Amino acid sequence: MDRNILQQYLFKEVEIVQDIVTRMANNQFYVKGWSITLIVASLLLRGDLFHHFVAFIPWLFFWVYDSYFLRLEKLYRTHYAWLISNRLQSEDFLLVVSRAELERGLRERLREQFRHQVPCTAQIMFSKAVFPFYLLQLAAILMVILAEYVIVGKFI
Repeated sequence: MDRNILQQYLFKEVEIVQDIVTRMANNQFYVKGWSITLIVASLLLRGDLFHHFVAFIPWLFFWVYDSYFLRLEKLYRTHYAWLISNRLQSEDFLLVVSRAELERGLRERLREQFRHQVPCTAQIMFSKAVFPFYLLQLAAILMVILAEYVIVGKFI
């Protein structure tokens, strides 16, 4: 393929990947905000049995979800680096530039291509970028449960 055409593909692909990385970063921000909101709301619930333990559900769900989005962002960043260094020399993994096609098939191809370069979701859950935030939330949940036990005198 002509070098000029490959360069046009490079510019379009880089633009699309940058948009995707930005969207993934925004998703992580929203996930963190919603996790705090739902955990606080669940801690404010009152009931007879196990009412504070409901807070563990959004805590765990959003911890996994946040890690998933961070993994996707890392996949796209790795793909971005590959594009910058290899696109003009190679037609490998040449993408169709329509957004619909990218949304359907790119994630699976990226997982296959870069699966050894990007850690899995479970490893990302315990990374420095994610774990401290959710550990702090866990500590807050446990402190509220313990405070109610000490103040009210009952565990449940």
